[in-house]
Amino acid sequence: MEQLLAARTGLPQRAGRLERMRRRWQHPWLMLAALLSIGVVALPLVYIAIRTAQAGLAEVGAELLRPRTLDLLLNTLALATGVTLLSIGIGLGVAWCVERTDLPLRRFWRVAASLPLVLPAFVSSYAWASIGATFQNLAGAILVLALASYPLVYLPVAAALRGTDPAFEDVSRSLGVGPWRTFSRALLPQLMPALGGGALLVLTHMLAEFGALAFLRVQTFTTAIFESYELHFDSSAAAALSIVLMLLCVPPAWLEMRLRAGRRVARVGRGSARTPRLVALRGARLLLVLALFLLLGLLSLGVPLGMLGYWLLTGSSAGGGFAELWLAVRGSITFAGSGALLTSVLAIPLVLLAVRQRGRLAQLAERLPYVVHGLPGVVVALALVFLSLRIVPALYQSLLVLLLAYAILYLPLAQSSLRASIELLPPQIENIARSLGRRPHQVFFSVVLPNIAPGIGAALALMTLEMVRELTATLMLAPTGSITLATEVWSYTNDGEYAAAAPFAAMLVVLSILPVWVFTRRMLHHAR
Repeated sequence: MEQLLAARTGLPQRAGRLERMRRRWQHPWLMLAALLSIGVVALPLVYIAIRTAQAGLAEVGAELLRPRTLDLLLNTLALATGVTLLSIGIGLGVAWCVERTDLPLRRFWRVAASLPLVLPAFVSSYAWASIGATFQNLAGAILVLALASYPLVYLPVAAALRGTDPAFEDVSRSLGVGPWRTFSRALLPQLMPALGGGALLVLTHMLAEFGALAFLRVQTFTTAIFESYELHFDSSAAAALSIVLMLLCVPPAWLEMRLRAGRRVARVGRGSARTPRLVALRGARLLLVLALFLLLGLLSLGVPLGMLGYWLLTGSSAGGGFAELWLAVRGSITFAGSGALLTSVLAIPLVLLAVRQRGRLAQLAERLPYVVHGLPGVVVALALVFLSLRIVPALYQSLLVLLLAYAILYLPLAQSSLRASIELLPPQIENIARSLGRRPHQVFFSVVLPNIAPGIGAALALMTLEMVRELTATLMLAPTGSITLATEVWSYTNDGEYAAAAPFAAMLVVLSILPVWVFTRRMLHHAR
């Protein structure tokens, strides 16, 4: 009797498991496509595991215990921490002044504060390094990179300030709490998701930064790995340093992914938010804020653009790079456009699986790209060099290998852009199409793809902008004889020909203007 009862009670559970399995495998093409994308993303992790096994734990341990490794670790941590903290201070301060004070020309400052995004970090560093050796040290690198990175904190915090409910601050002030304690206890907790997300983005960028640090003569794990690759071509030292860098990158990447997963800020009332009461700036306070804003604009935009203009017009090597400028533009756009297209193709099944399915594979598809995203381009490129030479030598220095590197580095950007569009597409539409006799691939091309086209367009635009500015993977993997704007800036600057590098750096800035302008226009529209 007990066995019969157990059998009967187990039937619903077994039926539920079978139903979940049936739903999970009703799209085998989606599972296979997602597995292919996961395999591509996992290549750097496979490389690190293989190289560690080949070198042996003893050799890897000896490499990690060298005094130079400790120096690299301290430099990397000091740089990442310093730039992140300074970016938080600048970004939070600028956002509060723009959104919560009656600062004159607020709309102008709202746009101007985001303009450093137009300058790639290695272009800003090239400009500062060309002044002389004054800024070619750790302190100079922290200052220069913070000036280039603070918009990554400013923009989300400014958006959060526009969306927070001022009722919390009103209650705090009505209880006699001063302005500083009100800010720290009532307002700052509401800003923490945006502030933390921006700070983690800066931190992961700094752990992966190469070009800017090479120009500023600062040694970190990324520069050491690149030098080891150039000197010894895939040495065990590079593999050992890659392990440490991966361990440093995984926690920030995981935290960034968790913050992206969903952010909620409580509101007291319903409907639209009340306009907060602006803090009045008068007399000395107004002059001080305006002076600080002007100083920030001078350092973040004035000096880099001024030095860029100087090298365009003067210098013994001026005009040396104009003959190859359009070849570099064509190479940059070709590589970036192809890479963005491939990355979107790989991202679509990952996002579809994460949205439509449940289970460990879906979780892996959603999370693994964000974890690997924390690895710098030098490690990803090193992995693809190693694997292509040993598995398919004919692919070494082919365009496909470079595009795979772009896909591994920027897949999370595509996922973020595509997810919103795919979540808005009801699965019932696909079920109806299948019930009418359409095959899975027909449903995808006739129903899914047209509906997620806006997300694909946004993903392509965002990734093309980022890939045009990518340096490290392009240096290591670009086909022989091909050039891009980023690699030409690197090549000429490495030889001390700052004027010859200027046209390529200026063109990179020009290509970045339109996306930043569109973004700031959208920000102003939502700020009204």
